[in-house]
Amino acid sequence: MINHLKRIVTGFAAFALAASAASADVTVGGKNFTEQLLMAEMTTQLLEANGFDVNKNDGMGSTVLRKAQVNGQIDIYWEYTGTSLITYNKGSAEGMSPEETIAEVRKLDKEHGLTWLDCSDANNTYALAVKEGRDSTSDIQSLSDLAAAYNDGKDLTMAVNAEFPHRDDGLVGLQKEYDFRVPRAQRATMDSGLTYSALNEGEADIALVFATDGRIAAFDFRVLNDDRNFFPNYALCPVVRTDTLEQNPELREPLNRLASKLDDDTMQRLNARVDVDKVSIGKVAKEFLEEEGLI
Repeated sequence: MINHLKRIVTGFAAFALAASAASADVTVGGKNFTEQLLMAEMTTQLLEANGFDVNKNDGMGSTVLRKAQVNGQIDIYWEYTGTSLITYNKGSAEGMSPEETIAEVRKLDKEHGLTWLDCSDANNTYALAVKEGRDSTSDIQSLSDLAAAYNDGKDLTMAVNAEFPHRDDGLVGLQKEYDFRVPRAQRATMDSGLTYSALNEGEADIALVFATDGRIAAFDFRVLNDDRNFFPNYALCPVVRTDTLEQNPELREPLNRLASKLDDDTMQRLNARVDVDKVSIGKVAKEFLEEEGLI
């Protein structure tokens, strides 16, 4: 009888422990552009399918989101290696390989209580693009060609977002590396998503784009060759608060599996489904997770 009671008590304890783990609350964050909104939704659906209670808080600015994670308001979001290294940790990616960049941010962010899990093969780095077939930029194939055009006084309008002209890994550093200057009058500042339509509709000659954006192929853009390898690596990786991961080690496996399914082509395709085909983020996320056997 005593042994029977012990088995019952042990069984209840195990059940309670499993139920507690399965219903753990985690907060998933995301920034305010398509790829990030998509990653936040995929992460939410993935973790819910693995038994977590998920609060999603996306649509945030980059710096605000980072502070929220460091302060414990956000448990998980997908960050870019270059952003952490350069923007948050004030480091330099000059001469660093993608693997060295990842190793460096893992070391630096460990001090902030953050753990970088496996990085995907998606590299959403900055890029500058032109529209194929447009006379004003038909002879510009590389960033060196672009620098020469500006130095020759060519009247080219560059569509950029508000951050890019002021970032060391953006226009500030680019102009130093390639030895040119874009006159202020030839910069058109707008929301990130609008740079694509400005280039596509002929309101700009060059546009800031992100390498995994689906509109690059859909709008027949040509990305200029970064022939001096200026732009840092921006590998897309799940980042988790270390204390959250210690309390919920079962977070690691599904997030790493999702990361292993992502590369540039995949992210361009998924982003295009939202931005070009106008399919809802929730549907795109669910279909991808099901196709890949993740849920």
